[in-house]
Amino acid sequence: MTGLMYLGTGVAVAAPVPLSSPKERRLEISKLVASKVLDVPDFPKPGILFKDLMPLFADGAAFAAVIDAIIAEHGADSFDVVAGIEARGFVIAAAVAYATGKGVVPIRKAGKLPRETVTARYALEYGEAALEVHADAFIAGERVLVVDDVLATGGTAAATLDLVERAGGRVSGFSVLLELAFLSGREKLAPRPVHALLTV
Repeated sequence: MTGLMYLGTGVAVAAPVPLSSPKERRLEISKLVASKVLDVPDFPKPGILFKDLMPLFADGAAFAAVIDAIIAEHGADSFDVVAGIEARGFVIAAAVAYATGKGVVPIRKAGKLPRETVTARYALEYGEAALEVHADAFIAGERVLVVDDVLATGGTAAATLDLVERAGGRVSGFSVLLELAFLSGREKLAPRPVHALLTV
């Protein structure tokens, strides 16, 4: 929905008009995310349907809307720092941090950080993976909003939330742009709440 906003020059331009309820706003954001997701079959391997969110990141207005929605869900005063999971989570975390005047902490794949780290290992379908964060990334008890692009099986997210807390932070919230509900990732994170802008 749009209305008219008058600039100092007297020129009328389109301006957003708030929807009437939080439920309606959430629905609009869900539709927006859905409209910007591209399905890529057989990537990164045969049988996998990859959900590509790059069109959402490339659309300035849409990207701003989803960042605003994440902040509105949690409240800018509910966290002290934003942690983003490698790699697309970095993009979301940086935008949320900038918009709220907070710092940003990257959660990296093993071997990418130069100083002392805390490590979390987690199982993959075949083998094991690890995530790391600098040992001094968080002040003890600091409230951390964790963000990522997609919640799938939940292994990476669960390892990240554990990692944040072992490194001294306190997880205040977890948000993703897209949740693949059929993979039951949310169950691995219970009892922590999961905020997803779109669930499919």
